[in-house]
Amino acid sequence: MSATRMPPPQPAQRVGAAPKKSESPTPGDDGPSFANQLHAWLESHRASLIDSLRRLARQPIGSFFTCLVMAVALSLPMGLALLLDNVERLGVSWQRAAQISLFLQIDATDAQGQTLREQIAKMDDVAEAEWISREQALSEFQQQSGLGEALKELPDNPLPGVIVVTPQEVDKVALEALRLRLAELPRVQQAQLDLLWVERLSAMLKLGERFVFGLTLLLVMALLLVIGNTIRLHIENRRTEIEVIKLVGGTDSYVRRPFLYMGTLYGVGAGLLAWLLLAYGLGWLNDAVVRLAGLYGSDFALDGVPMADGLSLLLGAVLLGYIGAWLAVARHLSELAPR
Repeated sequence: MSATRMPPPQPAQRVGAAPKKSESPTPGDDGPSFANQLHAWLESHRASLIDSLRRLARQPIGSFFTCLVMAVALSLPMGLALLLDNVERLGVSWQRAAQISLFLQIDATDAQGQTLREQIAKMDDVAEAEWISREQALSEFQQQSGLGEALKELPDNPLPGVIVVTPQEVDKVALEALRLRLAELPRVQQAQLDLLWVERLSAMLKLGERFVFGLTLLLVMALLLVIGNTIRLHIENRRTEIEVIKLVGGTDSYVRRPFLYMGTLYGVGAGLLAWLLLAYGLGWLNDAVVRLAGLYGSDFALDGVPMADGLSLLLGAVLLGYIGAWLAVARHLSELAPR
């Protein structure tokens, strides 16, 4: 009896199974869509941000003191700049010190002096012009000199009428040009200006600006070193983890991302602390300033931290934290290759 040849066994088909799909790629299928890629990118950044927050929260004291050191370094130049701005608000007093005194001819009448004062007050580079008559000048001189009884014995008033001109800005060249122009006006016998005080004032302001600028540069470098060393310590603590990530194909940007977020968070904390320190410091100093100004009959007071300056301080702190973290990671990234 001849053996019957059996067909080769066929793969069994499970009852109810869906037909097997073809492995051939569908036309137009170029991989993940843009929406999926964007979602994955956002999810990666969210995970890095949360991880950085958790790591900082695990070391609250160390994180706080790092932010505090950065805040002190940030608040020093900003505080000095704000003090200079507040001092410049005393420009009215400084302009009085740089006033131009126009001594009129002895025979100039009050009407002529008032007309000339109105003409000078309309000039663009003049903030204010005040007319002091001969009688008013004599009365003020009697009160200030203490020679009231002796001056009453004079047959005539020897003092001329004066127009006190307050300029718009305190600048040596502009003030000298204004003085020469005023000296050519009719009925003006002499135009007097204390240029030495103007030069001293300008020199003090420029010195203060340069000091603040130099201090800012030094403290910015110090901040970059502080944030760089802090990020370097975090990198060393996670060296093994980073080497494993790079071993399985993690990119440099993926490794760098959590440290950039960490530097940014340090910057945010430092900026907020610096803002608070400046607000409290100016408020504490303002009490003494108001008391001192009251002794001189002035109502001068320090302004607080303007919103624009506070936001600029916060933005600068964030940028410094980000840049410092970037430099620290870029320096050590080549050393983190898997061994």
